[in-house]
Amino acid sequence: MGGGGDPATARKDAEELVALPADVILANGQLGLEALLRATRSVPIVFNGTVDPVGSGFIDSLARPGGNATGFVLFEYALAGKWVELLKQIAPTVTRVAVLRDAAFPAGIGQFAVTQSVAPSIGVDVSAINMRDAGQIEQDITKFARSPNGGLILTASALAVFHQKLVVALAAQHKLPAVYHRRYFVASGGLMSYGPDIDEQYRGAARYVDRILKGEQPADLPVQAPTKYELVINLKTAKALGLSVPQSLLSRADQVIE
Repeated sequence: MGGGGDPATARKDAEELVALPADVILANGQLGLEALLRATRSVPIVFNGTVDPVGSGFIDSLARPGGNATGFVLFEYALAGKWVELLKQIAPTVTRVAVLRDAAFPAGIGQFAVTQSVAPSIGVDVSAINMRDAGQIEQDITKFARSPNGGLILTASALAVFHQKLVVALAAQHKLPAVYHRRYFVASGGLMSYGPDIDEQYRGAARYVDRILKGEQPADLPVQAPTKYELVINLKTAKALGLSVPQSLLSRADQVIE
């Protein structure tokens, strides 16, 4: 379960799943995991798509989770520094970057902090847009776009999923180069994404489910980080933004959308 970025839906789904005689539950994303752990501390849970399960209080440590949940983190925080580097490579004139984050949970703060620490070394000034409702996001991005040489980074959160179409549309409307953390943002018109191979994470989750069904405990199965990341570029969007994608990026891309 994941909740589709909506807290009310996540709570309802979690309550329904826990009410079933489930031997193990698969949770996708921060919101789904949080809802499930509020509903049960006994049914085993295997999770994907969570950025900082320790900082969020979901588990005791990555090596020994200690409770009823284990799984796979979406990425390690260092990846947030890579996003701003890639944005500068694909759009060299960018000197200002707005980082859209959910400041209400630790991963939103952590992703911004890493981006902020890397940005000065490549000549970029970063600022935060704290995502709440659609109207506020549109207002803040519109205000940011009034000055030249801007770009966007959409960090990983349930709100990013919930407002996916809005952010991609606003980036196109204001001609702001943007980097995302998942390939589906690029498939729906975003410029570029760099993030983990989600299929590989689900295969890992399936193996963990199998081990739990055979008697192992989530508390004893270490939480794992991705071992493979993928770069996806949308050439149609790049052209609309007036960008010439460097060959060095194209040669590294795992997928180029034309």
